[in-house]
Amino acid sequence: MFFQHVYDKTLAQASYVIGCQVKGEAIVIDAKRDIDTYLDIAKQNNLKITNIAETHIHADFLAGSRELAEATGAQLYLSDEGGMEWQYRFPHIGLHHGEVIKIGNLSLEVLHTPGHTPESISFILTDNPATDKPVMVFTGDFVFVGDIGRPDLLEKAAGMSGTQEKGAKQMFQSIKRFGELPSYVQLWPGHGAGSACGKSLGAVPSSTVGYEKIRNWAFQFDDDQEGFVSYLLEDQPEPPTYFATMKRLNKETRPLLVEIPQHPKLTNAKFKSAYQNGIAVIDTRNKSDFGKGFLPGSLNIQDNNSFATWAGWLLNYQEQFVLVAKEAQMEELTRKLMRIGLDNMYGFIENVDDLGIELRQSEILTIEEFKTYLGQEQVQVVDVRGESEFKNGHIQGAEHVFVGTMEKNLHKISKDKQVVIHCQSGDRAAIANSILQKHDFKHVKTFSGGMKEWIEKDNPVVKNKAN
Repeated sequence: MFFQHVYDKTLAQASYVIGCQVKGEAIVIDAKRDIDTYLDIAKQNNLKITNIAETHIHADFLAGSRELAEATGAQLYLSDEGGMEWQYRFPHIGLHHGEVIKIGNLSLEVLHTPGHTPESISFILTDNPATDKPVMVFTGDFVFVGDIGRPDLLEKAAGMSGTQEKGAKQMFQSIKRFGELPSYVQLWPGHGAGSACGKSLGAVPSSTVGYEKIRNWAFQFDDDQEGFVSYLLEDQPEPPTYFATMKRLNKETRPLLVEIPQHPKLTNAKFKSAYQNGIAVIDTRNKSDFGKGFLPGSLNIQDNNSFATWAGWLLNYQEQFVLVAKEAQMEELTRKLMRIGLDNMYGFIENVDDLGIELRQSEILTIEEFKTYLGQEQVQVVDVRGESEFKNGHIQGAEHVFVGTMEKNLHKISKDKQVVIHCQSGDRAAIANSILQKHDFKHVKTFSGGMKEWIEKDNPVVKNKAN
């Protein structure tokens, strides 16, 4: 048996290539959209991708299953569970609970595991030449290492009222069924630490059913469904706004992208024309370099593992945008963006210094300088972290405005007072600063050290509900 775990650390998303080396056949589960990864794996291991499957209609990334099917001619296997409202709206082979997919001498049994979504399925793998017992289970967003999938995304991200309570109760029953699997079965989930698909995902890539029954909080409630539902729905992180778009694009027909796009480096004249016409500008430089000189109206989303997530939070899928980035960064940045369907890039520029446009600067405060602003009537301190982070400990007097929804809550921030923003360690505050600058807030400063430095230096925090 061939097995390879493919992990995209930028979205904390896992996909899998499983193959029968005797027959030379392979299946890919939960493919990302830049499919050359799987084509290379198959070629290097003398395998032909004959089957493609998904565990559910994903919300956090744009699945590459259809691109991969287009490139390989492989059969596409998708869930037909969950009722008519939860059906994929393009051609596929439908799967139901108990059915089996054959890949050479291997078999994958379908386990319907609703809760995260109504159509969610898991795949139980048996390596038939070796044993008639299951050896692995691929759980998608159902069971993670140390956590389980959240059932509130349909309601919070896609606006489907009343679905989170129903989903949480379904999850309770699915967990009971899952717990009946042999303890030795290896568990391979769809996400790891850093994903917004749960609230406390572990950093270890895999586990076993037995270990999760001992350590995972979800298996500790026995028959207490009410307590389980309450804990599951409490303090889930804010779902990125792009999740609703991913749900739609992963369910319906859409244009396919089977190669990595090549975006042009813009001349100064071409960029300035687009800039003057209001095109969105995303500056991917380090926050310190950005603060020393940036284009008015540009947003600072740094090129790190969170780049795609924040781009999904803040960009309009219907509008074109330009990146400020080095040419050597562009392939990886393009991959990050295409994984969440942000294809509407006009081009890129490498620097902002020679455009003939007057640049702005942002002021960064040390912790000592920051303290001099605390308690002043004409100062508003804004904590831009998530709500649960704020509730679990914040600086006395700080007000909460989450960076991801800041543009919808600008009325909560004063244009008359001196505004001082901070997050945990500076990256989200840099984004927030650029958002406020874009909307013509004149008096904004950033405490870049954030709660990390504040706590490390033994300063007091308070705990209470966010505003």
